[in-house]
Amino acid sequence: MSEDNTVFIGNKPVTAYVMACVTQFNRNADSIVLKARGRAISRAVDVAEVLRHRFMKDLVELTDIKIATEQIETREGNLTNVSAIEITITKT
Repeated sequence: MSEDNTVFIGNKPVTAYVMACVTQFNRNADSIVLKARGRAISRAVDVAEVLRHRFMKDLVELTDIKIATEQIETREGNLTNVSAIEITITKT
């Protein structure tokens, strides 16, 4: 999977990420990966669902979902656990 076909989900509105996905598919990407951590996980799920049910009906399907726990360093220098998700969406 190319890093170019990865959409990192953050604090922007859902529609911004949906449009990024549509742009990737319009550039002939066969699949894209949505990656999110922490509070952005629910936004990643929303992006996948909006893309599948409103923007690209019958054109894309979820092919893989991976969940994990990652350790990150806080500003204070402590390690903390953060949930992470990767959702792979493939053009049918």
